[in-house]
Amino acid sequence: MADPREVWITGIGLLSCLGETLDAHWQQLHQPSTADTTSFAPYVVHPAVKVDFDKQIPKKGDQRQMETWQRMGVYAAGLALDSAGLKGNAELLSEMDMIVAAGAGERDTNVDLSILDGLRHAESREAYLNQRLLNDLRPTLFLAQLANLMAGNISIVHGVTGSSRTFMGEEAAGVDSVRVARARIAAGQSRLSLAGAANYAERWDILLPYALGRTLTHDQHRRVWERPGAAGGMELGSTAAFLVLEEKQHALDRGAKPIARLASIESDQVRRTSGAITERLERMWSGIAAKVKPDNAAILSGASGIAGVTEEERAFLARHPGLAVRATGTHLGHAPETQFPANIALAAAAIQHGRLYPACDGSGMERPMDARLRQVVVTGVGHRRGESLALVEAVG
Repeated sequence: MADPREVWITGIGLLSCLGETLDAHWQQLHQPSTADTTSFAPYVVHPAVKVDFDKQIPKKGDQRQMETWQRMGVYAAGLALDSAGLKGNAELLSEMDMIVAAGAGERDTNVDLSILDGLRHAESREAYLNQRLLNDLRPTLFLAQLANLMAGNISIVHGVTGSSRTFMGEEAAGVDSVRVARARIAAGQSRLSLAGAANYAERWDILLPYALGRTLTHDQHRRVWERPGAAGGMELGSTAAFLVLEEKQHALDRGAKPIARLASIESDQVRRTSGAITERLERMWSGIAAKVKPDNAAILSGASGIAGVTEEERAFLARHPGLAVRATGTHLGHAPETQFPANIALAAAAIQHGRLYPACDGSGMERPMDARLRQVVVTGVGHRRGESLALVEAVG
């Protein structure tokens, strides 16, 4: 069996509440975390910075037919292509594969609120709901298909015309976008790929289902490790993240420099009985343990802050006390599909700088790290399903 091909990260595009460049994110990670506690009160949101979409989506007509989350994704994809030195290279873009994770399109919030209000007074809730859904929702567009439109718009705007795949399914979809892209390169089925996701949290129609599921924090911003228990929950964030993944020799042939190496990704979905998340993360850890050099490694956690789930991840992290930990959700908020690729991007940024950003935690979970950083383990634990680990390394 041939040795797996080495997979390099050669481009990163990241847009969030911290900025629109990797350098801006790195600088803001050194500042106290902030969040918007008023615009969607009582819920807490981390809004994306304002950007000039013209810089990556020059045609106004293209912008008009995209919803905000699509514009964010297309914008971040353009940033990643620029970062990799691929923008406008028709030959390479024609062979570039693309894997996108995204949720459904924006809903008609007024209709949703009207239906929910009417359900409280309906004699037959089932009949009332069926009637309203038939009469009030647009029959010409199945909203779940809108995830495919982001991939289509990236292809149209940026000229990425290799194979295309779209995943849906919250955190697990974001994991699979990167995992499958990496696996295809490692297996020799692809040499160049664009993988990532986008979430726009500044929408009542997004907040509503999470609120109904009792998964959101209330009233004030809290750092991730200080939320479990009565204060447990997510603070949603608007984030778009895309990675250019490239086979090592392909990158060398075109003179591209690696940002980091994506050495491994492990993922699964366990039945969430008590202790199952902790044990599954530990089993996934055993798959990368031999590669991890503790003196120069750290863990970047995608913990959502939800009670129970976050406590189980914390129990796993406690088994590896030699590694410094950072929870990016304190700064970024939680963007389900985007959390994993965004954290891989931030891991690559930390490796580029050779150090971890400062601790931001009052619980004692995060501690300083003075040693040079060469490896980062990225964790991803979905708020409802999906567990994952990735190993990001320095090259050379």
